[in-house]
Amino acid sequence: MSKRYTITAALPYTNGPIHIGHLAGVYVPADIYARYKRLTGNDVAFICGSDEHGVPITIKAKKEGVTPQDVVDKYHAIIKKSFVDFGITFDNYSRTSAKIHHETASEFFKTLYDKHEFVEEVTEQLYDEEANQFLADRFVTGTCPKCGNEEAYGDQCENCGSSLNATDLIGPKSAITGNVPTLKETKHWFLPLNKHESFLREWILKGHKKDWKPNVYGQVKSWIDDGLRPRAVTRDLDWGIPVPVPGGEGKVLYVWFDAPIGYISATKEWAAHEGKDWEPYWKDKDTKLIHFIGKDNIVFHCIIFPSMLKAEGSYILPDNVPANEFLNLEGNKLSTSKNWAVWLPDYLEDFPNQQDVLRYALTANAPESKDNDFTWKDFQARNNNELVAIFGNFINRVVVLTNKYYDGVIPETSEFSEIDTETLATVKAYPSVIESSIERYRFREASQELMNLARLGNKYLADEEPWKLVKTDEARTKTIMFVALQIASALATLSEPFLPFTSEKLKRILDIDTNSWTDISTKDILLPSGHHIGKGELLFSKIEDKTIQEQLDKLEASKKANEAANKEVEPQKETITFDDFTKLDMRVGTILEAEKMPKTKKLLVLKVDTGIDTRTIVSGIAESFTPEEVVGKQVTVLVNLAPRALRGVESEGMILMTETPEGKLVFVNPDTTVNSGLQIS
Repeated sequence: MSKRYTITAALPYTNGPIHIGHLAGVYVPADIYARYKRLTGNDVAFICGSDEHGVPITIKAKKEGVTPQDVVDKYHAIIKKSFVDFGITFDNYSRTSAKIHHETASEFFKTLYDKHEFVEEVTEQLYDEEANQFLADRFVTGTCPKCGNEEAYGDQCENCGSSLNATDLIGPKSAITGNVPTLKETKHWFLPLNKHESFLREWILKGHKKDWKPNVYGQVKSWIDDGLRPRAVTRDLDWGIPVPVPGGEGKVLYVWFDAPIGYISATKEWAAHEGKDWEPYWKDKDTKLIHFIGKDNIVFHCIIFPSMLKAEGSYILPDNVPANEFLNLEGNKLSTSKNWAVWLPDYLEDFPNQQDVLRYALTANAPESKDNDFTWKDFQARNNNELVAIFGNFINRVVVLTNKYYDGVIPETSEFSEIDTETLATVKAYPSVIESSIERYRFREASQELMNLARLGNKYLADEEPWKLVKTDEARTKTIMFVALQIASALATLSEPFLPFTSEKLKRILDIDTNSWTDISTKDILLPSGHHIGKGELLFSKIEDKTIQEQLDKLEASKKANEAANKEVEPQKETITFDDFTKLDMRVGTILEAEKMPKTKKLLVLKVDTGIDTRTIVSGIAESFTPEEVVGKQVTVLVNLAPRALRGVESEGMILMTETPEGKLVFVNPDTTVNSGLQIS
């Protein structure tokens, strides 16, 4: 029986484009679920939108010398296009700067205000005297009191995922000026989460939420067991939704109060466009509300937002919140600020029309229960060894042989053999197998079951060998091809949630558009004899090593550029006199011999002609130069440095080196060849 689902995906901040971590953690699994629910005949409202009131946006605007509105307009368009490009089928992608959202959020706040669900408190908050501004959320950085991360923000530690207040940070400093902030009194409205603790305990811990993912249930239980405290719902900022009650001048709604209401306002906007009533999607107890988020949003969607909905009184509560963990990139944490990411617009430039390859690789390696690592080598292997060699290979053989033997017309069958009957029965079982995984939010598992169906097709063809039988048993060959085409038809439908672009292409090749998810498990024939299919075309293409190396080189270049851009210039050392300087004896030397010091990574043992003698100098340059590269080079040597024993070898001087902006070690030497021993002054 058809059911109603309201499916939400976390609102992305509009302070930058979307990267693969966002896709893997939230948007691909949400889209798989929404597509599946539609395919199985349900009423779905799949909702998202741009979160445009966060402090990161105002920081971005300050850095770029533009207005916050300029920032959100730019990135809203980029993000929305990326979602369309990657086949994320939102029924509505809205934005929190929209009039309908301002009205909805203000109305929600006023309802709770009128019901006395807030408490007003005057508290001391961090204040930047130079900027003349209270420091909310990401305007403050410091050390996380829970994990010791020295780059935690005033609202959250991205290392351990803990939700914080700015005053919790150890050694806080202003992100605006770098100054140490002071404390200053200000009045705000708070949602007393402690008031809702018993409800949350009953609803989540004693209720029926044991089917929530362990990472979600565990984090929520930890928060509740630790005791809940009032949470501010307003901020001292000038960018956001103005607090709509007396005394709210100069203050806005806290983004984590404002943002989840964006799901409601986006649903209202969609319903108005479609001529629907929005309320059943949020107020009918038979509607299932599902939030797809990353683990850093668990507290807000499982504790704060439900408390807001409960306090308002007329809304349903989430049925499930299948949060994912984080995706890393080549062993390092994805970082927007450090440009350590694969941005979706960039991906499409390098891999045009290969959205499904990325969707599949991210799903097959999704961080569902723990942080996972995306590597370009795994991406290549998923494409070449699975999509090309299994899925694509099966479809290509079926389509090519059907066109070769029967001019693209599905042949009549003779009597089915036992293997035919077993194969068709197995195909019929696949919808429920994949469905079972999706219903438990195990999308990795579901994607592999889809691939198993393609494996079934390949094995069937390999075992039955129609290319051999066609010469001796035409009737049997026709039956084999008929069965193989039924598998291909099932793949065309069942692949849609995971590989939507491939599914569309395959349906076009097979010339079908009518089969539903349930048809596969209930119909004996999906493609009848006499049906005409189209010509074959490759669904996937092999990705070469050269292409992958280019991506790795791009990441390495990005890493070096970031390090160079953020490298702090060492401050000037204490002042010396001219007499101190004249004591330094620097001369041009020529390296005569060089060898690697055993059992070390960095050290070379050099024989250097200094013009006054030949001496041994130990230099830490082995990671930048081989011994063969340095022999014959002229270098600058500090010859009157006191000898020092390094790993049992007495070093009698120092080679002077420096680094390029890219971090490459280079010699400080003269432009032209000169005699060894020439003094530098």
